[in-house]
Amino acid sequence: MRNAAERWRGLSGIGGGRILADMERMPTLFLSHGSPMLAIEDSPTGRFLDGLGDSLPRPRAIVVASAHYLAGAPRIGANPSPATHHDFGGFPAPLYAIQYPATGDPALAAAIAKLLGNTGIPATIDPQQRLDHGVWVPLRRMYPQADIPVVPLSIQPDTDAQAHYRLGQALAPLRDQGVLIIGSGGYSHNLGALHWNDAGAAMPDWAAPWMNLRRVVVKGCSSCG
Repeated sequence: MRNAAERWRGLSGIGGGRILADMERMPTLFLSHGSPMLAIEDSPTGRFLDGLGDSLPRPRAIVVASAHYLAGAPRIGANPSPATHHDFGGFPAPLYAIQYPATGDPALAAAIAKLLGNTGIPATIDPQQRLDHGVWVPLRRMYPQADIPVVPLSIQPDTDAQAHYRLGQALAPLRDQGVLIIGSGGYSHNLGALHWNDAGAAMPDWAAPWMNLRRVVVKGCSSCG
C-alpha cells in the first residue's frame, strides 16, 4: 500500500504523473452555509445538502476554503486529527455537543503547499488548525459518517478576487486526483442587518442587486429578479 506522501506524489511534482488516470474528475462547489443551525435544523438547504454527497463521485479527500479561516497568505490545515471548533456563541446547547471526527491529511496539505509554491503562491502549513463551522456544518449534512479526510484552506480577506482566482487555478489539479474542493461562506454576510427571529424576512434592498448579479453569472439569467 502506498504511504501517505506517495498517494499525492502527482500533485507535488515528485516522481511525475497522475496517480489516478482513470478517476472521474471531481466538481468544485460553493456552499452558502448560513447559520450554524443548518447542522441540526430541518430546512430546504439542509435537505439539499443531505442528498448532495450521494449525488457526487466519492472523493478521496475534501479541501474546504472557509470564510471563517482567515490569513494574510494561504494557510493549509495539516492537523491529522482536527478538532471540531464551535466558533460561535449564543446558540442552543445541542449544537455545541456535535463532533465531526473526520481525519486530516497532512500529506495532502504538504502537496498543496508545494503545488501553490510551484505557481508562485507562497503558502504555509498549519498543523494545529481545527475544523471551523464553515467546514464541518455543511460536511455534516453531506457526509455524516465523517469518513473522508478533510483539509481546511484559508482565504485572504486583504487580497482581491484575482488573487483568489489564481489560487483556484493552482488548485485545479486536485480535481483529477479525486479531491473535492469546496468554498464555504455566504453570498452576503451582514449580521447587523439579519432578522434573527424571522427566517422568512424579505431580502434587504442593498442585497438584491448582488443576488441578481450572482444569478446572471451562475445561471446565465439576464432577467432574474
